[in-house]
Amino acid sequence: MHLIQILLPVRDNEGHPFSLHDYEEVAGTLAKRFGGITAYNRAPAEGRWETSGKIQHDDVLVMEVMVESLDKRWWGDFRAQLEAKFRQNQIIVRGQLIELL
Repeated sequence: MHLIQILLPVRDNEGHPFSLHDYEEVAGTLAKRFGGITAYNRAPAEGRWETSGKIQHDDVLVMEVMVESLDKRWWGDFRAQLEAKFRQNQIIVRGQLIELL
């Protein structure tokens, strides 16, 4: 089993918040394809990273699904769609092998 996590920005690069509808579309797509989704949307997480010696930060919402098998091509295409939808150079989509207890 794999856990797939998607980190979605709360605001665009100009600081304007994305609409709830944008996140609902993503959640709906994932729930329909994988049978369920968990969204951590009550309080955004903060991401920080360094670019050219300067610390950048962004508030993110986390969505995750569990999948039996990992279809890297589908996830790559989906990530590209998210990057276009949320007008980002990169959206983090990460997967890790998990064991259900």
